[in-house]
Amino acid sequence: MRKFWMSLIGLVLLLVNFTSKNADATIKNSNDNIVSMNLVRETLKPQIMLQRFQDQQKINYNNQKLKQIQAEEKRMTQQAAQEAAKKVQEQKQVTVSQAPTSQTTTATTSTNKGTFKLSFYDPAAMGSNMGYGGVAANLSIFPKGTRLKITLSDGTVWYKVVNDTGSFAASNPRQLDVAMPNNQVPAAGILYATVEVLG
Repeated sequence: MRKFWMSLIGLVLLLVNFTSKNADATIKNSNDNIVSMNLVRETLKPQIMLQRFQDQQKINYNNQKLKQIQAEEKRMTQQAAQEAAKKVQEQKQVTVSQAPTSQTTTATTSTNKGTFKLSFYDPAAMGSNMGYGGVAANLSIFPKGTRLKITLSDGTVWYKVVNDTGSFAASNPRQLDVAMPNNQVPAAGILYATVEVLG
């Protein structure tokens, strides 16, 4: 029986010793784990900080790009509005330019005086500086300054002003002496035309 108890006590002591060693190992392992965790934290801390910095940089970049896109959209919208306004203005100008314009015409009245005989003279050849825009006429029929429309039989029209008279006019009241350069005087020398007084 004594032997049994001795064996039992030895077994208990063995168990206590084993438990103590395991406890020491556990504490050691626990300390090792604490050290390992600290080591891991210190190792990961810069990487985490770097990751946070990079994430913030991406956010800043995206915000900047968003602002640029919004600014470009605003610019394009304003440009489109300006172009639309310009087209409207151009269309208005085209419409105005195509609108019928009211033309003020001065009505010219004329009085047909019938058929007159035409003769010709060159004032310059006679030393006169009166030019070629006039005719000599009987002043009782056509006073000086009277504007005449002379229509030839071939449809040619001359506009002349009475600015002279001559000895022929007293005996030939239905004759006009037309001022014209010698080299343009009609070959026939004498013509007949319808004469109208312009009012």
